[in-house]
Amino acid sequence: MKALCYNGVRDLRVETIPDPQLINPHDAIVRVHMSSVCGSDLHLINGYVPTVMAGDVLGHEFMGEIVEVGPEVTKAKER
Repeated sequence: MKALCYNGVRDLRVETIPDPQLINPHDAIVRVHMSSVCGSDLHLINGYVPTVMAGDVLGHEFMGEIVEVGPEVTKAKER
């Protein structure tokens, strides 16, 4: 899948990364239709958060459809 990845201060790239997998029983996988960075991401992009590493995926503001849920997910369903 494609993702917006941090590669250093003000260095963002769209890269191909592995498809997500369910890891925990409460996980859900969402097929993203639209995504954006938000104001809090500007701190990451400008290097003010030292824990951000090269390859980290940005864009926690998104919408999409649920395509898979873990066995303990009870309030969301796959479409």
